[in-house]
Amino acid sequence: MSDVDEKKQIIDDDELLSQSDIEKNLTAEELRQSSGKIKNKTMMIKVHAPFKSYFDGPAFSISAENLVGPFDILPGHHNFITLLEPCEINIRSSEGNQRIHISGGIMHVKADEVIVFLDV
Repeated sequence: MSDVDEKKQIIDDDELLSQSDIEKNLTAEELRQSSGKIKNKTMMIKVHAPFKSYFDGPAFSISAENLVGPFDILPGHHNFITLLEPCEINIRSSEGNQRIHISGGIMHVKADEVIVFLDV
């Protein structure tokens, strides 16, 4: 057996966590405390339906689902546009988590600003 084989570790897939999984486990207070250490830790998020505004303000992240599957948008995300599937949007802000059940919509991300149009 070579030295490389001896040093190789097998990591169970269940033990691996993505960055978004780690952030989902943080409380809003922990994110608020860490936001002072990193510039642009928040982004502006607007979630609107034709006759109602569900959210309008700064947030740490937004999670939703498109045809490919669930995804997260964090500050600094590249420009992005997608059609949303029926799902639950999760917005993490300094006020806490806000969940919005949707039947579909459009999400547009540009320059740390996320706009979600529902029921279109």
